[in-house]
Amino acid sequence: MKTRIRTLSLSRGLTLAVLLLVVAPAVAQTTFPGLKSLLTDAEWKRAGLERLTPDQLGVIDAALIRRETALTAQHQAALTAATQTVPAAEKPVPGTAAAFGLPADKGSDWKNVPPLKAKVVKWETPNRFRLDNGQALESDETIVYDLVGMEIEIQARPNNRFDLIVNGQNTALRIMRVR
Repeated sequence: MKTRIRTLSLSRGLTLAVLLLVVAPAVAQTTFPGLKSLLTDAEWKRAGLERLTPDQLGVIDAALIRRETALTAQHQAALTAATQTVPAAEKPVPGTAAAFGLPADKGSDWKNVPPLKAKVVKWETPNRFRLDNGQALESDETIVYDLVGMEIEIQARPNNRFDLIVNGQNTALRIMRVR
């Protein structure tokens, strides 16, 4: 019977130690104060830890310190990774060639900007449609052409404007990228 009680006390002590392994990172300090300072006298006695030698307590404290240090380092690395600012890509100016996915106009004339060729995959509104590359384009006027499934071109025009070309014919519709 005494062996069973001793086993239960030891089991409770180990359970408490494991619990501390989990709780310790949440209350992490720069130095570990020791297991004894974390428990009340009643908890200490109830766990049966008063029977341990100072060396045995030192082993438990060292294990808790190692675990706490490792978790703290892990959490710090995760925090650093999460808070690092990744330089945001420059957003293209709306209405420019870069906003359409066309090569940026680096001092060249609009006439030198190659057309964007893509397939229309669906209508979103009477004047907005989506391309197979994910872009959504819109005109100020209602588009009367049945564009779904068609290959179209978007050609640059002066003053950062763009024309919709269908079947090689200019529709005279000015369009802009909305997404």
